[in-house]
Amino acid sequence: MPMGPLVCSETVSRVSSVLNRDAKQFGKKHLFDGSEETCWNSDQGSSQWVTLEFPQTVKVSQIQLQFQGGFASQLCTLEGCRKGDELVKIAEFYPEDIHALQIFRTEEATLDKLKITFENSTDFFGRVVVYRLGVLGEKL
Repeated sequence: MPMGPLVCSETVSRVSSVLNRDAKQFGKKHLFDGSEETCWNSDQGSSQWVTLEFPQTVKVSQIQLQFQGGFASQLCTLEGCRKGDELVKIAEFYPEDIHALQIFRTEEATLDKLKITFENSTDFFGRVVVYRLGVLGEKL
């Protein structure tokens, strides 16, 4: 089966924080809206994260991220699990501090829940700004 986008309207997403709690302007919905003009902007903190709970079991093979330069994560940790299980570390990757879309291939992992933790932000205050988050793989 060909690789395709896994985030859909039934995917439940959560984020660690939103800048000034202004979800209308900087909320999680902007991670997936496909607009070049909107973004998720975290508040300050040492590590920020996004969790995704998929409506069905998926096999993840690629993560796509587009940060705002100066507000990127230098280290991302990927964790996942099946329903009812504890999160297990799947991979680490090291994005560049640039605005371009970056693609990270992962060892295929079968899961229902995915957590991406953004560690070591290039911003002095620990904020992360993500214009686009894509999760690609297969729906099982």
